[in-house]
Amino acid sequence: MEINKPLPLLGGLSAAQFMRRHWQKKPLLVRQAIPAMVPPIERSELFALAEREDVESRLIRHGKAGWSLKHGPLARRALPSLKQPAWTLLVQGVDLHHEGVHELMRQFRFLPDARLDDLMISYASDTGGVGAHFDSYDVFLLQAHGRRRWSIGKQSDLRLQQGLPLKILENFEPEQSFVLEPGDMLYLPPRYAHDGVAVGGDCMTYSIGLRSSALGELGADLLARMAQAYAEDLEDAGPAELARYRDPTQPAVDAPAAMPAALQGFARKAIEAALRDADAIDRALGESLTEPKANVWFDESSEAPAAMQHVKLDRRTRMLYDARHIYINGESFRAGGADATLMRKLADRRELGARELSRASEGALALLGEWCEAGWLHAG
Repeated sequence: MEINKPLPLLGGLSAAQFMRRHWQKKPLLVRQAIPAMVPPIERSELFALAEREDVESRLIRHGKAGWSLKHGPLARRALPSLKQPAWTLLVQGVDLHHEGVHELMRQFRFLPDARLDDLMISYASDTGGVGAHFDSYDVFLLQAHGRRRWSIGKQSDLRLQQGLPLKILENFEPEQSFVLEPGDMLYLPPRYAHDGVAVGGDCMTYSIGLRSSALGELGADLLARMAQAYAEDLEDAGPAELARYRDPTQPAVDAPAAMPAALQGFARKAIEAALRDADAIDRALGESLTEPKANVWFDESSEAPAAMQHVKLDRRTRMLYDARHIYINGESFRAGGADATLMRKLADRRELGARELSRASEGALALLGEWCEAGWLHAG
């Protein structure tokens, strides 16, 4: 993507200008970010997705009795009448299940793939919404059909109402309000309070959300992955390399619950040994960020194609790279030279043509074949 080219999606700003001026700094309202917007997915298709076990969906209703939340799968008969006000259907990760929505999301690849999460669609009847709230991550709110009024405010009071099934702000103080028409878009930085209410019904809003890992969660996941990799390396090394704790000089004790200092030292050495590989953290991070979500699986093929003239990543495949590795769907591969250049091109473009494939080594072609069999890649 040309990052210095003005984009209608960003109101005439280039991607570079947007990142400098607005990213995690201040909101941006763009009228006709996508001119003459035509939703790539029909309402009936969205409702059908909500019925599936492998798609995360939620039904939110607001009435005299207050707020209610129901998790999917949601049969069509479980949804209220389209004429009934104040209800919202949320369908998560639609880009994983619909090619048109996936292609729309690719317009946001001026951001690192490692940060892009998914595209959620909110369908709402008249006055439907999810209440005033804030997100811990950046979000682009693209109006696809109908109209929605957004009220926003940068407030310091982020206390939530108690006893509700949703995270709704207790004291929302809006500073600005906009009505978005089809094709309009609103960008909000993390923790920017907002409340969207459908105006007139049959309202579809696309939320392009970003990944924002919590320090503790990410650290725990990386440590677990590194520990598993370290244990596997020890198993592969053979019994001679499996050092076990020994204490031949341990005296008798009269305080049996006291932790032996030598055992604590042995534990510290175990952690230091696991971290000794300079690539360990990078590999764990790449595997973590490309790990498919729990409700994602691929359609495996019985065999790889005999010849590949064109390959394209499955829309559910996550592929990243760094200076030494290729990461795909939770796995890491050491790569260098021409093969690394080829794989990086595949990750950036998400497809390769006959010209690129003709230059691939036998090893690279074999690996691409394995990915085709796994359903991660499609060949033609």
